[in-house]
Amino acid sequence: MFAQAGRDEKKAAKPPRALGLLELAPNGAAHLIPITILIDGKYYDASAYKAAPVPMALWSETVYEAFRSGVSQGLFTVTGALQRQGAKDASEWMGEGTWQSADSIKAKVAKKKVASEPRGMNEDEGPPVLRRADKPKVTEPVATPATPPAPVASSNGAPAATAPAAPATKDSTSSPATSAPQEQTSADQPPEDKNRPTLKRGKPAPPPAEEPEQPVVASSKKSATAPTIPTTGAVPSVSPSASQIQLIPAISASNGPDPHPYSYGMKPEEEQEFRKKMLAMAADEVRARAAQRAQGTTVPVHTAPQRGKATAVKPVQPDFEDVQLRVFDLASSNEPELVLTANARMPQGSRVKQSESPELEYTVTLVAREDVNGDFHKALANLTDAQHLDVLPRLELIDAVDVDGDGRAELLFRQVSDAGSAFLVYRVIGDRLYPLFQGTPGR
Repeated sequence: MFAQAGRDEKKAAKPPRALGLLELAPNGAAHLIPITILIDGKYYDASAYKAAPVPMALWSETVYEAFRSGVSQGLFTVTGALQRQGAKDASEWMGEGTWQSADSIKAKVAKKKVASEPRGMNEDEGPPVLRRADKPKVTEPVATPATPPAPVASSNGAPAATAPAAPATKDSTSSPATSAPQEQTSADQPPEDKNRPTLKRGKPAPPPAEEPEQPVVASSKKSATAPTIPTTGAVPSVSPSASQIQLIPAISASNGPDPHPYSYGMKPEEEQEFRKKMLAMAADEVRARAAQRAQGTTVPVHTAPQRGKATAVKPVQPDFEDVQLRVFDLASSNEPELVLTANARMPQGSRVKQSESPELEYTVTLVAREDVNGDFHKALANLTDAQHLDVLPRLELIDAVDVDGDGRAELLFRQVSDAGSAFLVYRVIGDRLYPLFQGTPGR
């Protein structure tokens, strides 16, 4: 029993797990930026780990699966590695390869299944079905109306024996085709036989009627193309958004948990309530930062001078632009984690010195969590402006992604400062964010 209990005390080493950022262009071209690689529970910079001469994360034939909020978007296969050239990014690596979307992969799999199944062997088709072969046989008597002129030429002979056979065949379905030539053989009214209509396949009458209708259809097409002229003028307005490059996190690992979406399901009214509470928290952060910058003024930013009765002072509300709210369920616990990004400006009535900050624009990134009681708890508040990026970098949310493969997602940010850009990976635990990986700016 002791031998059975203690034969394998060492834990099996987990295979490496790499995280990258896929840059997908509208024309299908894709590039991969390596971020971090997890080996034996430690995170390393993927652009520098075993870079002799190419980083391990960009070895050829390495496959990355792109995820958007936990939903697979496709596969990227690395075919080569390049080193970006630039003043700040001289040592940054980039992977080139082929991109296959999830839809194209499903289409290829469906085609292979159809091609591999032999005809008539599919059990879902049911028992064999008998089909009528009458239609191909009808084509044979159609050619016979061209042959009846032969009995007409033999009217002087003995066609009378064949004439009485015509009424006997009127009951059959093919009698109309045979009776017409037999009636032509009767020499009662020979000149009328030339003007009589002959049975042919199809309807010869409709073609002349369609000829005048064709110009009508052409005119309708012209009228249909007329309203499309303004739509072509609207295309340039859509093209700028289509030309934007998509940023999708990608994971390369030999094993891991089954993917599942990390987005939090909510109703429209619930989303509006979340938005309202998050903007109120962001407004408090903006007013506090504006108050620090306006310490030299006699009037605080969040108050205004009033005369008469002492009443409650309403704080000045900043103006928000480009508001984006992302709601995740990172741990699948039905407790939402909210990330708000926006640009804010203080109104002119805040009496901030215009010489110090003329129309100063703040960039806000706020992370909060809602508990079971519906209360919001602030986990991170990043507030900066273009004049202080050297001290306070700007955080840009990319997406939620399972970096360590434990089935729980983390938040991936891009940090932008005067020194360059870097990637950050945070895990939300309670009311705090714990950094799992912090990249070096300039790479």
